[in-house]
Amino acid sequence: MYPGFDSIKYFYDINCYTNEDIQTYVELDALTKEEYKEITGEDYPE
Repeated sequence: MYPGFDSIKYFYDINCYTNEDIQTYVELDALTKEEYKEITGEDYPE
């Protein structure tokens, strides 16, 4: 699936994506909850 982890993290790091955007990628099964934490530094909201 595009974008992949590296692209998503890059866009997050340059402030193009918010935590809510990253949460959406988890909901779409593009990222895992662990990857959410790796990108945002926060636990995935349950």
